Parts: sequence; C-alpha cells; structure tokens
Amino acid sequence: METLEREVAHGAHVVTITVNEQPVKITGPKATGRQIKQAAIDQEVKIELSFVLSEEMPNRRTQIVGDNDEVTVHPGSKFVAVAPDDNS
Repeated sequence: METLEREVAHGAHVVTITVNEQPVKITGPKATGRQIKQAAIDQEVKIELSFVLSEEMPNRRTQIVGDNDEVTVHPGSKFVAVAPDDNS
C-alpha cells in the first residue's frame, strides 16, 4: 500500500473498483490492466498476473483489458480476472 499512498501524495486519487467481486483500491483516473491485477493481488484477491482481465461494460458486455491497455477507472468499475485456460 505504500505505493498507493505515494501516488496519492503526488496528485492521484484513490478509486475503489471491484475485481472478481472483491473491493480493490487503486489510483486513478487511469490504470493499466497489469496495474489493476497487481493492485488486486496486493489486496489479497486470489488471482495471478497471468490471468485475463475483462471490464464489465453496460448492457452485460465485457471488454478484454490487456496488461498494457490503459482504462479509466471510476468508483464502482467492475473487472473480472480468469485463468487463461478457464473456458467459463
């Protein structure tokens, strides 16, 4: 969490999102897929960096978020991370 506190001190703000239905605090307004997964792991969400991350969009759609893809995070943004071989 030290990194989060350091970034907040430099003008970023903390946003609470969900990853696999677990609350995750991350600095916003922008974050990469890798940053979202790492924040979730640091906050004890049971995922790995190799997992595929998707953002839940309106109308029940999902959008894959690659490790280097930057997305805008808002309070309540929802993400799902699954193992790459999970066909569910």
